[in-house]
Amino acid sequence: MTCHPIVRLGLASILALLCTPAAAQKFEQLAHTPQMGWNSWNSFGCNVDEKMIRQMADAMVASGMKAAGYEYLNIDDCWHGTRDADGNIQADPKTFPSGMKALVDYVHARGLKLGIYSDAGNTTCAGRPGSRGHEYQDALTYARWGIDYVKYDWCDTKGIDPASAYTTMRDAIRATGRPMLFSICEWGDNKPWEWAADLGHSWRTTGDIFPCWRCEHSHGSWSSLGVLPILDKQAGLRKYAGPGRWNDMDMMEVGNGMSEEEDRSHFSLWAMLASPLIAGNDLRSMSDATRRILTHPGMIAINQDRLGIQAMKWLDEGDVEVYIKPLDRGGYAVLFLNRDDVPRDYTLDWAFNGMKDDISGRAIDFNKQRFAWRDVWNGGSGSTGTVYTATLPAHGVVVLRLSPQ
Repeated sequence: MTCHPIVRLGLASILALLCTPAAAQKFEQLAHTPQMGWNSWNSFGCNVDEKMIRQMADAMVASGMKAAGYEYLNIDDCWHGTRDADGNIQADPKTFPSGMKALVDYVHARGLKLGIYSDAGNTTCAGRPGSRGHEYQDALTYARWGIDYVKYDWCDTKGIDPASAYTTMRDAIRATGRPMLFSICEWGDNKPWEWAADLGHSWRTTGDIFPCWRCEHSHGSWSSLGVLPILDKQAGLRKYAGPGRWNDMDMMEVGNGMSEEEDRSHFSLWAMLASPLIAGNDLRSMSDATRRILTHPGMIAINQDRLGIQAMKWLDEGDVEVYIKPLDRGGYAVLFLNRDDVPRDYTLDWAFNGMKDDISGRAIDFNKQRFAWRDVWNGGSGSTGTVYTATLPAHGVVVLRLSPQ
């Protein structure tokens, strides 16, 4: 039987909708590289309204973010009003008086895409209406509005099987016929990397982020994590990532209170590990330093490399770690991370440190193959034919891009 997009059908037809197995898939044409965009939660929480979102769309264009590759403008929790008599979800009329369709049109007119948020439970994390029992109805509503991205959270889900819940919403989105990127926000509690590749385009690997270097910020029954704790939880996950299926290290905190050096490291690590690059700062008032970090063309190119291979930890020397990421056309990106609170001098003799990567199937013997390197952040160049030395700033990184000679 042919599967008809439910955007063309009335609600009475939804329960009778039958699709071929091929139709019950995520939209494969999306997220071939990690998605790039902005989300409201880190800076605004529940203080969201249509005026702010319109201003953020304008700022994304004016700041150069759009030109740098950011395309999704995502409204997180608290946009919801109540459901109408037929169960259709409505935008809050006090904060979104023009309605969501008008906001989508405004964002689309600027060459951007609009994302929205819901939850697999009866209520969202902030207590607004969730999508449980309304999955097909909500997906149809989003499609009629013109939504491009759905972030699907995991609050109020006691007794629900996560794979089944996310499958249901995946199928609901697919049935609308409108391509929508599906971002699974299950916090890594049930190892979504093992079952979500056919369901979503990305999945969260940890709980929420917090703007600090190595802290854990307790909220009572759960904690949010700083940059290093989130980084450390990525061990063993890189084999699950690839085009259309990304390990999501959460929305970024660049520009939200850490030092410029920490922001640069944070952004570089997310880029190297092929995480979605979703900014979380106020784009309207960000500093030039924050803008330069978020729009850095060299780091964005590493994140968006078409091979889609996540970096691996290559060398671990305590407070200094070295990550390497295979790139297209035989290249590599190498990141030197100083976790310490003081600067560290570091020397790497390439000839004594071969590299073998089972995920990409690549190996390097630097005695037999030489690479030219370029310092992505600081400028400068050299060759792997000579020993590399650098002073790594406290909480800082140096990133080299290697090209075969």
